[in-house]
Amino acid sequence: MYKIMISTLLLAAGLCIGGLAAAQDAMPAARPAANADAYPSAPRDPALKPVFEQFGGKPGLVALMNDFMDNLVADPVTRPYFENADRDHIKAELVDQFCVILDGPCTYTGKDMASAHRGMDVNRAAFNALVQDLQSAMNKHDIPFRAQNKLLAKLAPMHRQIVTKL
Repeated sequence: MYKIMISTLLLAAGLCIGGLAAAQDAMPAARPAANADAYPSAPRDPALKPVFEQFGGKPGLVALMNDFMDNLVADPVTRPYFENADRDHIKAELVDQFCVILDGPCTYTGKDMASAHRGMDVNRAAFNALVQDLQSAMNKHDIPFRAQNKLLAKLAPMHRQIVTKL
C-alpha cells in the first residue's frame, strides 16, 4: 500500500516537471512573479526547509536537474517533450520551482502548470515515464526516500493541470 502511494506521488511530480519542459520552449518567456507563493506551481512550504537541506540545497537541486534532464532525453517516451526544448532554461525553472516549494532562498518566475502544459497533449504514459526518470535521478543523488515523498506530495496535486490526454 505504501509503495502504491509513493508511486502515485511520483507520477504526479513527474508530469509537473515533464510538461513544464516542453511548454517552456513553445511559449513566450515567463513573466516575473511579484510573489512566487501566488503561483500554484510553486507552493512554498516553510515546514519543508529541512527537506531542502536533504536535497543538498540549491547546488543539490542543480545537480539533480542535470541528471533528471539526461534521463528525460534518454527515455524514448519522454524524449519528444524535451528534445527540441531549451533544456537549460527548463532545468533552471525546475530548480527554482523545487527550491521555492522546499522553502529555499529562490523565486519561481515560471508559468502556472495549466499554462505551461497547454496544447502538449500529455498522457498518463508520458507522465509515468517522467516520474520514473525523476525517481531514478533522486535515487542516484541519494536523496532520502522520505524527503522525496515530501516534495512529491506537494507536486502531486498539480497533475490535474497537466494530464490533458487520456
